[in-house]
Amino acid sequence: MSRDTLIAYYAAFNAADPLAMLACVTPNIEHRVNEGAVRHGADLFAQFCAHMGVSYRERLTDIEIFINTTGTRAAAEFVVHGEYLKTDPGLPQANGQKYILPAGSFFDLKDGKISRITTFYNLNDWIAQVST
Repeated sequence: MSRDTLIAYYAAFNAADPLAMLACVTPNIEHRVNEGAVRHGADLFAQFCAHMGVSYRERLTDIEIFINTTGTRAAAEFVVHGEYLKTDPGLPQANGQKYILPAGSFFDLKDGKISRITTFYNLNDWIAQVST
């Protein structure tokens, strides 16, 4: 069940379907991004997804999912293929730059849903790619 949830989550991500992503998370989701504040709750997660959909176009490949024996924690490693569409405050100017970035996420799982997402990537690598 947990693996199916993560597969559905990443399929929704790649389909740019934030409603399907929201269906995979608990109402009190804890969302920890690589840089920035921790977001608590599905409403803030939905706002983040909406922002990302405007500022970036991303597709994940080479997704590998790892789950502990109890099905309560998981990790995923993947490669982000993206395009920077709209400038994010404090980041380089966007003009459609493309980037490829290895990344990963860690999850807590509860009752077949994602209750925590923590995502990591190398921000300096991303900045270097979009600054050239």
